Amino acid sequence: VNRIAAGEVVVRPANALKEMMENCLDAGSKHIVIALKAGGLKMLRLEDDGHGIRDEDMPILCERFTTSKLCAYEDLNSIATFGFRGEALASISHVAHVTVTTMTAKDSTARVAQYSDGKLRAPPRACAGTRGTTIVVEDMFYNNPTRRQALGKDSIEHAKSLDVVQKYAIHYPKVSFTCRKAAGAVAELHTQGGAEATSRQVISAVLGSALASQLFDFEVSSEEPKFSCRGLATGPQWTARSMSLTLFINNRSVECAALKRAVENVFASVLPRHQHPWVYLALDLDPTTVDVNVHPTKNQVQFLHEEAIAEKVQCILALKLKERAGSRTFDAQTSLLVSTAAGSARQKTLSVAR
Repeated sequence: VNRIAAGEVVVRPANALKEMMENCLDAGSKHIVIALKAGGLKMLRLEDDGHGIRDEDMPILCERFTTSKLCAYEDLNSIATFGFRGEALASISHVAHVTVTTMTAKDSTARVAQYSDGKLRAPPRACAGTRGTTIVVEDMFYNNPTRRQALGKDSIEHAKSLDVVQKYAIHYPKVSFTCRKAAGAVAELHTQGGAEATSRQVISAVLGSALASQLFDFEVSSEEPKFSCRGLATGPQWTARSMSLTLFINNRSVECAALKRAVENVFASVLPRHQHPWVYLALDLDPTTVDVNVHPTKNQVQFLHEEAIAEKVQCILALKLKERAGSRTFDAQTSLLVSTAAGSARQKTLSVAR
C-alpha cells in the first residue's frame, strides 16, 4: 500500500526533485546544487546550505505524515510553506534508497543516516560536513520494475528534471541553482543568485539573451478580489511552436487551465496562426482562498475568484500588447529581399560584361 501511495506522489524523478527542492527553499537555502545520473533514476543528489535537520527529527524523517511545518490543524487554512503533508521523503524512501547527511548551526559535526521503506536502517553516525542538508536518492523504482519501464529514456527524464530546476531558478533569482550530470564537469544550468539578481537576468542566462531581450514586464493588483500579479512575457516579435507558461501561485509551481486559456486568447490576436508566446506569471493570493491539497503531486491548486482574476490578468496583457502592436517587423524577410535584389543586379552586370 505504501508503494502504491508513493507512486502517486513520486511519478518520475522530476517529481522527487521538485519535492526536495521545495524542502531546500523552506529551509532558507541560498545555494542548491543538483546532480543527476541516468535522468535521476540511478542517482539524484541534492545539496543545500539551509538550516539543516535537528538530531531528534532524524529517526522519523522518512515516516509518513511527519512534518515540522504545521503546528495545528488550523494551519492548513493558510499554508505558507511548500511542504505540509509529510509525504515527500516517505514516498521517495518507499521506491528508492535514501541517504541523508545534515548539519545545523548548533551541531559540531554532521550526521549521516540511511532510510528504506520509510524507516531508519541504522542509528545516524557522525561524519564530516558543512551546514545544510545533502540527500542522495539511488535506484529509483528498483522495487517497481513496471513503473521504471514505463518511464521515458534517460535523456527524456533528465530534460524533465532540468525543466523543473529552470522554473524555480526563474522564480527564485536570488537563490543560486546549479544542475549537472553526475559525471559531468560542467554545469548544464547555473545561476549566480544574490540580492541583486532578477528573473530577467536568470532567463537570459538559462534560456538565452534572444528571449530575454524580447520580454516586457507586466504587473496588476486588485482589492476585490484581493490578489497581486507580476510577470514577464514576449512581445509580437517572438514566437514559438508551442505555448510556454511558467506559472507560480503563492510561490508554488502549478498549472491552471483557466489562466492558460486567458493568456492564449490574448496572444491569439497579435501572433500568427499556430504561433505562441513565452510567459512567466507569478500570482500572489490570500492563502485562505487557495486549496493546495487537491492533487497528489501538488501541481494543481484551486482558488476562489478564478475567472475574475484570469480576466484581470488578460486585461493587463492585452493593454501591454496593444502598446507594442506596431512593433512587429520582419527583418529576416527584408534582408532576404535585399540580398536577392543585390544578387540579381550582380547577374545583370556579369551578363553585360560578357
